Amino acid sequence: MDGSLLHRFGPEIWLAHGRQTEVMGFRYPTRMAVIRLAGGELLIWSPVGLSEALSVALAELGEVRHLVAPNSLHHLFLDEWRQAYPQARLHAAPGLGQKRNDLVIDAELGDGAPLAWAGDLDQVVVHGNRITTEVVFFHRPSGTVLFTDLIQQFPPGWFRGWRAVIARLDLMTAPEPSVPRKFRVAFTDRAAARASMARILEWPATKVLMAHGAPVEQDGRGFIARAFRWL
Repeated sequence: MDGSLLHRFGPEIWLAHGRQTEVMGFRYPTRMAVIRLAGGELLIWSPVGLSEALSVALAELGEVRHLVAPNSLHHLFLDEWRQAYPQARLHAAPGLGQKRNDLVIDAELGDGAPLAWAGDLDQVVVHGNRITTEVVFFHRPSGTVLFTDLIQQFPPGWFRGWRAVIARLDLMTAPEPSVPRKFRVAFTDRAAARASMARILEWPATKVLMAHGAPVEQDGRGFIARAFRWL
């Protein structure tokens, strides 16, 4: 399906944009990915706000069976998805269970994909960051690596006034999507982070998707290497 709500990004992967959120006075756009697994089940990566129209569009693709919270920061809309899709399992990054003890988490994400999607996706836990532990995915059919917050880019003019100054200093508005400075500083165990990135750079990545930033659609592996060269 290629309608106004779901945009095809490659074989068996679609993107959807949701309503903006605000964190500490900063506006963030939201984006999720829908991945149709080999068996026809749908995996929702970083769910955005759910609407009736989005539910209808998803029903045309398949049945929602997996909800993925790829770090402890992307949890705002999980309640509504759990209510709408009680049959779906919630897979959460390490740390979210402690932050949201009101959520019933069915499985904690780790290094290596579970059987439910091992044929379609690989995953790596990026260790060593004090802000959040993010799980990065690789979708084999489309050659797409999925980052959540570790790589970001906001367009010129998105922030104004003092927020624009902070965003520029934080590298959130760099010419190319990059790792924000706050996340760089928060990598207190750089050896662990480098080990995680080494595994990610082994993937034959063509594309890179992020929750906050324009997707990269060619030379994904080279782009990731540039983005994490500082590490």
